[in-house]
Amino acid sequence: MTDDAAHQPQPDPRQEKFVVDSELLTEDQLNGLVEEYCTRYHGLNDTEDPFAERSRVRAAVKRGDLVVWFDPVENTAGLGSPS
Repeated sequence: MTDDAAHQPQPDPRQEKFVVDSELLTEDQLNGLVEEYCTRYHGLNDTEDPFAERSRVRAAVKRGDLVVWFDPVENTAGLGSPS
């Protein structure tokens, strides 16, 4: 009897998303992530001014309710909930 789980390839940890300290980002980078988050969750068609939420989103980042995730495979970053 063989253990198939022991023969499964392990995921490469270099390809897993990781949290980036928001203090390491420039103001422009953080503003871009905040604006992307606002438009993604509020949509340009769902609300009259999706950017009205920027200050609340920025405050959530400062509190740690939202974190910056970096995906090395896609080479992209975005805001999301901490895991």
